[in-house]
Amino acid sequence: MAGLGSDPWWKKTLYLTGGALLAAAAYLLHELLVIRKQQEIDSKDAIILHQFARPNNGVPSLSPFCLKMETYLRMADLPYQNYFGGKLSAQGKMPWIEYNNEKVSGTEFIIDFLEEKLGVNLNKNLGPHERAVSRAVTKMVEEHFYWTLAYCQWVDNLNETRKMLSLSGGGPFSNLLRWVVCHITKGIVKREMHGHGIGRFSEEEIYMLMEKDMRSLAGLLGDKKYIMGPKLSTLDATVFGHLAQAMWTLPGTRPERLIKGELINLAMYCERIRRKFWPEWHHDDDNTIYESEESSEGSKTHTPLLDFSFYSRTETFEDEGAENSFSRTPDTDFTGHSLFDSDVDMDDYTDHEQCK
Repeated sequence: MAGLGSDPWWKKTLYLTGGALLAAAAYLLHELLVIRKQQEIDSKDAIILHQFARPNNGVPSLSPFCLKMETYLRMADLPYQNYFGGKLSAQGKMPWIEYNNEKVSGTEFIIDFLEEKLGVNLNKNLGPHERAVSRAVTKMVEEHFYWTLAYCQWVDNLNETRKMLSLSGGGPFSNLLRWVVCHITKGIVKREMHGHGIGRFSEEEIYMLMEKDMRSLAGLLGDKKYIMGPKLSTLDATVFGHLAQAMWTLPGTRPERLIKGELINLAMYCERIRRKFWPEWHHDDDNTIYESEESSEGSKTHTPLLDFSFYSRTETFEDEGAENSFSRTPDTDFTGHSLFDSDVDMDDYTDHEQCK
């Protein structure tokens, strides 16, 4: 650099531009790798759920597995505390939990752990054949359907996903940081899809595989309330976590058109679970938004979910068996019948008792 003064103008420009880019890259790297001072968490007799930050469109998570895990905790009526520190588990997984200073990652292992430690069991009403079917469908959803969703979310529909992504600490480079994170994720997804094998097919073939999976789920659900019948099971948390991405995070895409069109029973299924287990999750792009009779037109927008929250379904749905329980479900008429789906049966909030 000592000889910069004798260099031609284009070399000086190149040096200065390169320096600025290196400085910006160093800043972004610092923001990505810096160890933030996190508040102390006491996991004694408490479930701490580590997951990605809430997106900014009102949906709980852009990750099917994070949404699956949090929905499962609500279905099982297990109080928990969210932590959005961004730190992955020792296995490089998200989500993961802490309970009594034990750390467990991988949703299947987390559920097994909670069943053993806390005695919950959403599958106690399933027989051996139904359990086998449930596991087979789980693997189809998590090991096959998931990758087609990831392709739509992080490759084909990346620009829309980037708008939903919420990042903190980016400062003046927040938009650039969001762009960098999205494109890094895109590269990771494409590489992992190639290793899986499904990424070696064309875009049209990937969407064809997605459609087959969605049609299989629609056929399995039929006109039942839940995937395996009238009672909740762990499979419902899995399926909901994935289908919710098609319902609410992929606007204008093929999976959204399919689930809200031809496979409308899947859309109704998602609405049932959203309304029952996510009372604070509002959505302003459809006509099924929660609102009280006093709500004004200006209030019909989603409220961002809390970044650090404690949740207990027992407290949220207290006095569920009371005669006037319909007063807290504004998507029903005065008779208690759902205005959206006739088999929602909003009067029956006792499914969670099966896991006690």
